[in-house]
Amino acid sequence: MKGWQQFWRQLSVFGLLALALTGCGREELSTLQPSGPVAAMQFDLMKLSSAIMIGVFIVVMLIFTYVLIRYRKRPGQQGIPKQVEGNHALEILWTVIPFLLLIVMAVPTVTTGFELHKTYPKEEALQVKVTAHQFWWEFEYPDLGVATAQDLVLPVGKKVQFTVTSADVMHAFWIPALGGKIDTNPGQENKIWLQADKTGIFYGKCAELCGASHALMDFKVEVMDQAAFDSWSKGMKGVQAAEPVAASAASAAQGQEIFNKSCLGCHAVAGKGGKMGPNLTNFADRERVAGILAHTPENVAEWLKDPQKVKPGNNMPNLNLDDAQTKALVDYLQTLSVK
Repeated sequence: MKGWQQFWRQLSVFGLLALALTGCGREELSTLQPSGPVAAMQFDLMKLSSAIMIGVFIVVMLIFTYVLIRYRKRPGQQGIPKQVEGNHALEILWTVIPFLLLIVMAVPTVTTGFELHKTYPKEEALQVKVTAHQFWWEFEYPDLGVATAQDLVLPVGKKVQFTVTSADVMHAFWIPALGGKIDTNPGQENKIWLQADKTGIFYGKCAELCGASHALMDFKVEVMDQAAFDSWSKGMKGVQAAEPVAASAASAAQGQEIFNKSCLGCHAVAGKGGKMGPNLTNFADRERVAGILAHTPENVAEWLKDPQKVKPGNNMPNLNLDDAQTKALVDYLQTLSVK
């Protein structure tokens, strides 16, 4: 087989494979299955621009094919064909058409941009402050007196006004199924509003290269009905206004001692602790450990034993725990629940 034939065969196989893989994905992470008004408006712009670009491509290829066939060299043809230029009608036509297409794209793009740039007061939208860290997410509900991490909880069918910033380097806050991303910059606050139109679980990501574990900087978004959200926020507020409850089981009590000595300076539990690390008040209610691992005792232990192995570059120190200490700390963390 000739080299060029092999090249085109491999290119064809690669193209078909790439086309097939574009159909792979998850609904809760897809921008092509919008689950809120912001995502829907952005998806409409994507469809409009794609339709125009595809239409232009088809028209150009049809004209190109016509010219190739109509003006091809014929048998017996001698000399250079008659040269023509300066067709004013065509020049006006291919100037006006792109101008009209730009207007068709510009008007909805500008109007949608103004709509998405609106900010809403607390009377019209739930206020949430988002702080990005290497490599985790902090969420605060200032009007509700609630703070949490990694798990963002939202009411269905209600606008949410996000105020986003960063505690260290540039990150980007993105929930693909609910809307586009926005940068989180140190020392600066940006605003974006989103709304979820159905209950369920979605996932968010960091969309700005921010370090060794950028690809692992995920978070969960749980959308629930208003009654369930009110119950959750009330429970969280009640727990965070109180002192941590002493663990009753012997192993968990030992783990609590280790936690109070080594972890409480960075991690908050209930109404006590620091903010350098994620708030762990509802740690046992979460579905993921470190934002990426399934929430099992084995994975919690793996994270505690060697945080850098799980998420390179993070700021959690290795406490050099032995197996007994690790088990005790895991048992204690599994008691941190507000459900």
